[in-house]
Amino acid sequence: MKFVIASDLHGAAPAVRALMERIDRETPDRVLLLGDLLYHGPRNDLPEGYAPKEVLAALNGVAELIVTVRVNCDAEVDQMVLDFPCLSDFSQVWADGHLLHLSHGHLAGNSPDRPPALPHGSALLTGHTHIKRLELVDAVMYVNPGSTPIPKAGCASSAVYDNGTFALQTRYGKQ
Repeated sequence: MKFVIASDLHGAAPAVRALMERIDRETPDRVLLLGDLLYHGPRNDLPEGYAPKEVLAALNGVAELIVTVRVNCDAEVDQMVLDFPCLSDFSQVWADGHLLHLSHGHLAGNSPDRPPALPHGSALLTGHTHIKRLELVDAVMYVNPGSTPIPKAGCASSAVYDNGTFALQTRYGKQ
């Protein structure tokens, strides 16, 4: 199985265009989005190329591939315009015998600080901090793809899961 993983898109059309190019190159089985899709929220400046309508059109173009979660900057109104479910606080995907637990990371019990109980060999995929992370902790892989338009440390990034292995990738190549 192969997944492209991204978080914290915040309505930034140029970043989503770069993500769509990555999806075209990688040809994943699924695209795992860890929330904050359309809006920038009150704590972030407007990202470059802020255009939520363009972002929703791009995401709807690959709706059949998307698994996502609802987060702090997403709203119920988003479900009215997005062609894929986006209102779950968390989701789980099985791949290559591993449980991948998806959440934004802002809710207790679904965050790296207060993680859910997961079996050994699982992965906790979160966003929220906009800071890349790929770390094994007590036999659970912690993955944060960072943010494509608003990285808080380092450069714009996403992640790829390919046959049991995670890799962080910058907007323009492998990290």
